[in-house]
Amino acid sequence: MSDLRTLNSTDWGHVDPAARNRVLRNTYWLLALSMLPTVLGAWIGVSTGITQSLSGGVGLIVFLAGAFGFMFAIEKTKNSAAGVPVLLAFTFFMGLMLSRMIAMVLGFKNGSDLVMTAFAGTAGVFFVMASLASVIKRDLSGMGKWLFVGAMVLMVGGIINVFVGSTAGMLVLSTLAIGIFSAFLLYDLKRILDGGETNYISATLALYLSVFNIFQSLLALLGIMGGDRE
Repeated sequence: MSDLRTLNSTDWGHVDPAARNRVLRNTYWLLALSMLPTVLGAWIGVSTGITQSLSGGVGLIVFLAGAFGFMFAIEKTKNSAAGVPVLLAFTFFMGLMLSRMIAMVLGFKNGSDLVMTAFAGTAGVFFVMASLASVIKRDLSGMGKWLFVGAMVLMVGGIINVFVGSTAGMLVLSTLAIGIFSAFLLYDLKRILDGGETNYISATLALYLSVFNIFQSLLALLGIMGGDRE
C-alpha cells in the first residue's frame, strides 16, 4: 500500500478565485502528465521483469525507501523549477513498483480486460469525486485527520500482510483502500476548490497518490476475484 500523505493546515478563506482556478488547472494538467511516466515505468517493469525479484520484505524496503525519498525531495523542490521533474520521476518509480502486480494480472487469460476495467473504474471514481467536490458546499477540512489515521492503519495492515500473505487480508485491505482513497480524492479536490492548497505540485501529489492506490486496489480485487487461469 502506498498510504503516504501530507496534511496541510492553511487558511482556506480569502483566496483569489483566479489564483485558485490556476492551481486547479495546473494540477489537472500535471496529473494527466504524470500518468505518462507511470505507464512507461509499468511497461518497462512488465517487459523486463526487473521488479519480479522484489517480493516480500525486500520489495517493501525498496518501495518505502524510494517513496519516502521521492516525497521528501518533492516537498523540498515544490517551489522551484526542479519540482515537476522530481514529481515525474516519482511517478515513473511508482509505475515500476506497480509493474509486478500488473504482470501477475496479465498472466490471467482475461488479464488485459482486468487492467482496463481497473483503469475505467479508477477514472469513474475520479469523475464522481470531482463532481461531488464541485457541488458540496460544506467545509470538509475535518475529514483530513480521520482520513490520515485510516491511511496509516492501511499502511500498517499492508506491511503485516506482506509477511502473512493472506488473500482474505488483501481483499479486506483493498476494499478499505478504495473507500478511504476515494474519500481522500473528495477531500483533496474540495480543498483545492476552496483555495486550501496553493501549490499545484503538492496538489498533484495528493491526487496522484489517491488515484494510484484506487487503481492498485481495484486491480488486486479484480485479480483475486475475477482472474481466469484457464
